[in-house]
Amino acid sequence: MTPGELRGFCVSFNAAVEDFPFGPEISVFKVLGKMFALSSLDGHPLTVNLKCDPDDAIRLRAGHPGLIVPGWHMNKRHWNTVTVAGDPAGALPDRLVRELVEDSYDLVVAGLPRAERLRLDRP
Repeated sequence: MTPGELRGFCVSFNAAVEDFPFGPEISVFKVLGKMFALSSLDGHPLTVNLKCDPDDAIRLRAGHPGLIVPGWHMNKRHWNTVTVAGDPAGALPDRLVRELVEDSYDLVVAGLPRAERLRLDRP
């Protein structure tokens, strides 16, 4: 997955936007003001921080050592840093990365107030 593909996928979700609250080099993807993905798209290797269910986070880290690790500069219980591309040890399959991004978005949406969740469901 390229940086452009990652960006495009993140902003493809309903009400998702790219923001730069930490400076121009860090892309923060949000839904209704809540962060679901964070990446330095120019980074090598390309990584993205994603929200994750704590039990799933442990399972994913164990199943993909070195490619999925506790979230860098994030709450390590709820966030993972996922290697998307360019690491000498390899990278995760695009399909898995897309699933993890979507899961992160869904977790954030699930935590929104009911009225905001309903607003997202409207066409």
